[in-house]
Amino acid sequence: MKPIVAKFGGSSLADAAQFRKVADIVRADADRRFVVASAPGKRNAADTKVTDLLYRCYELATQGQDAAPALALIRARFAQIMDELSIDFPLDEELGVIAAQLAAAPARDYMASRGEYLNAKLLAAYLGVPFVDAANTVRFSGDGRFIAEGTNEALATALRGVERAVIPGFYGADEAGRIHTFTRGGSDVTGALVARAVNARLYENWTDVSGMLFTDPRIVPNPDTIRHISYRELRELSYMGASVLHEDAVFPARAAGIPINIRNTNRPADAGTMISHDLPPAAAQRPVTGVAGRKGFSTLLVEQSLMNNEIGFGARLLNILAAHGVPFEHCPTGIDTISVVVDTAALDACREAVLRQIELQMHPDHLSVEDGLAMIAVVGHGMGGQRGIAARIFSAVAEAGVNIRMIDQGSSELNIIIGVDEADYEAAVRAICEKLRK
Repeated sequence: MKPIVAKFGGSSLADAAQFRKVADIVRADADRRFVVASAPGKRNAADTKVTDLLYRCYELATQGQDAAPALALIRARFAQIMDELSIDFPLDEELGVIAAQLAAAPARDYMASRGEYLNAKLLAAYLGVPFVDAANTVRFSGDGRFIAEGTNEALATALRGVERAVIPGFYGADEAGRIHTFTRGGSDVTGALVARAVNARLYENWTDVSGMLFTDPRIVPNPDTIRHISYRELRELSYMGASVLHEDAVFPARAAGIPINIRNTNRPADAGTMISHDLPPAAAQRPVTGVAGRKGFSTLLVEQSLMNNEIGFGARLLNILAAHGVPFEHCPTGIDTISVVVDTAALDACREAVLRQIELQMHPDHLSVEDGLAMIAVVGHGMGGQRGIAARIFSAVAEAGVNIRMIDQGSSELNIIIGVDEADYEAAVRAICEKLRK
């Protein structure tokens, strides 16, 4: 039987009580052979994540300040878990190595990774299984680029013949041994990489919710749980703000055809959300799978008479953005106009330079930037075969008194994306969800 890879998030490993739940889950199925661990998360709303404490240590050290108090808080978190679970582990020795590295040559990624490193070591000791360090198996280049195939080969080799193991998430290393991390939440990615490397039959991602929700519960109370979702639908919803799973975690699992199951550590009997290539018939026929969105976009509007006759006009505009490290999100066009939707924070870092280059290289008739845009995506495989979905979305927004500033639909008819003023974002989401429920 192919193994199951189980990744447990920070809330699932925040304290000794959560460790016990994780151990019960792992031992409940003999196929859960490979476990990926995150750093301890918050125990309550007022708590601090261990990763944030580690970042604080780095910042204090680089500013020439004493990081010992922050390190003491980290020690207390791990010591409490050890004491309550009677784990025999050389914590002070490991922290001594970390403190020495911090004093000699502070490195941000190295410090950030130590939460996963220590927590995975504790979990391995508690479960009585080997610890396999991601630094020896997850490959990065010297400049921090992730190396996918090299990682797959290294993980497959390291885990071949290993019956059970715990692997820390979030980080890897380059050939020189320097630690590099994924973006926050990157333990999800590690879990998917391990699943691919061991040819798992299932990748379980254990967190503190019972799967993905139809929309944001902070905006729409008690939304339905999505029982089945395709990789492509997940990708669209994750990108637009549905944050139950790191968006890059989809790729390794999808490449290997491994389904992902989002599960709740605190409610292990719940089925959660299953993510796969193929959907059950009932799920494939539903018109809409979910609604997601986020704020913080700007629209770059360029007007130029006879633009449609000028070959390469759009390419030059996008090349200017690319040269300044600004990715474009959407690009609706007209005969004499082109609008490029970009992340406001990315544009703010180089706004004046970008506008100046557009003026110098393209000589537009009109150039402007509008900030304060929120994007809302309505996603579902069934939308393409159902009449009236777009009409219901637009009428819902109109009835809520919200002006639509932009409309974009992908060629696959998998999603419809609208742009509204940030001030109208919540009202628009509520109106769309209410209309779609009828």
